[in-house]
Amino acid sequence: MRKKVAILVGSLREESYALKIAKNTLEMFSDDFEPEIVSIRDLPLYDADYDDATMTHKPLPQAYSVFRQTLKEAAGILFVASENNRTISACLKNALDVASKPKGDVALMNTPVAVISHSVGAMGGYSANKNLRLALSYFVMPTVQQPEVFLGHSPELLDDQGHFKAESTQQFVQSYIQQFEALMVAHPKA
Repeated sequence: MRKKVAILVGSLREESYALKIAKNTLEMFSDDFEPEIVSIRDLPLYDADYDDATMTHKPLPQAYSVFRQTLKEAAGILFVASENNRTISACLKNALDVASKPKGDVALMNTPVAVISHSVGAMGGYSANKNLRLALSYFVMPTVQQPEVFLGHSPELLDDQGHFKAESTQQFVQSYIQQFEALMVAHPKA
């Protein structure tokens, strides 16, 4: 049975570079894995009242339940993070907040993870990558450590169809996906 991989894209824009990068990775997974880009667009802003059963006038949004269940069923999570103001985007932070609750039933816990960051500038989303890794460290998630993937000048990396222009970029990201697969096999989600 193929293992599900949830891909979370840290941008809501339909033509975002992060989404194009994520789409490139879909074809890089082996037949043992089933990658899927999981939308975070319709997640209401996190409000702890939603997880409080005594707050009957604020029921848990169905989008939270579906999102959390999708992540629980995933053998691993690949984040493709855009850098916004030297950190991760608000939509990605909100998705992390939603996935990190309720206490005792956290969808992220012990899930293998990989992080690809990008920016239109030279540093390739370095700050977003580091901030995301810091947030994920709380959840005891096995993580691909090296190489780290910072894709700088992301608009220049992609052709008009959204594919990587350079074979070297394609090969680098492909090797990262292979390491991620090895991590998921070595550390299956508990």
